[in-house]
Amino acid sequence: MSGSHWLLVVLVVAGVHVAEAQQAVKVPRIGYVSRSGGSQNVGPYVEAFRQALRDLGYEEGKNLAVEYRYVEGGARGTAAQLVAELVRLKVDVLVVTNRPSIEAARQATKTIPVVMVLPDNPVELGLVGSLARPGSNITGITSLGRELSGKRLEILKDTVPALSRVGIIWSMANNRVSYRDYEPAARTLKLTVRSLAVPVQNPNWTTFSQDITDAHVGALITVSTSPLLTHRGRILELIIKNRLPGMCEGSDWVEVGGLMSYASNPADEYKRAALYVDRILKGAKPADLPIEQPTKFELVINLKTAKQIGLTIPPNVLARADRVIK
Repeated sequence: MSGSHWLLVVLVVAGVHVAEAQQAVKVPRIGYVSRSGGSQNVGPYVEAFRQALRDLGYEEGKNLAVEYRYVEGGARGTAAQLVAELVRLKVDVLVVTNRPSIEAARQATKTIPVVMVLPDNPVELGLVGSLARPGSNITGITSLGRELSGKRLEILKDTVPALSRVGIIWSMANNRVSYRDYEPAARTLKLTVRSLAVPVQNPNWTTFSQDITDAHVGALITVSTSPLLTHRGRILELIIKNRLPGMCEGSDWVEVGGLMSYASNPADEYKRAALYVDRILKGAKPADLPIEQPTKFELVINLKTAKQIGLTIPPNVLARADRVIK
């Protein structure tokens, strides 16, 4: 064989080895869509997800790539655009953490595995066939936030024994989640609920503050949906201004000034989402992965806020708290 033929053989063999090496180091790509943030480094829940990936042996930029996208204010149009962009990038797994993004993912792809973190029951929303066997490309975690309505009212009544009327702050942008979710439990506890709806566009906070006054309620519950998160600071400011006990649906509200919350630990849910990603990357099918429900719920109380509104938390309620902010 001539020298040129040997050279050709060597080049072909070398090319095969290079192609095999490139194939061997293919880095899986995750698409991550969360509510507002603007940077991949913001938010304790994003960091909980990233830390869980690191604990599982993944290192971003080396053996894993993550494409972060953020939906400002939970806008549906934006969510659909971001999800469509990630689908075009042919990510290996989509992680979606708010309902607009989950619904957009369901519309955008039937093949890319989707791991969701959702406060509502995905069966009732028609996202999956059942919790035990999703039967589609969607699986993940539900915190069952709506199912805790009765417990939140019960804790409020224990905190304010004379309580008879509760205002429910909810967003008109989310007509599936409203004050009506609290009505059945309120009737059982002999409480009356009043609707305090926040308009979708440009809320008039002076008018809304007057709405709170006119409702003549003894306490408030804020429904934790993406549209209301955009106005969280203003809502908490008005609750404190009206010197009313407020129950929130997530501890993140209490950490920035809310009085109390009763919910699952959201950081744990994001860590669990990373475990789903790991299992899917190792070959598991989302249709066969049961949707997890939380087994532990936390009562978090902010004593600084209690002092601001002149409220003494009864000892029996304080003793039940899993975490107290002083």
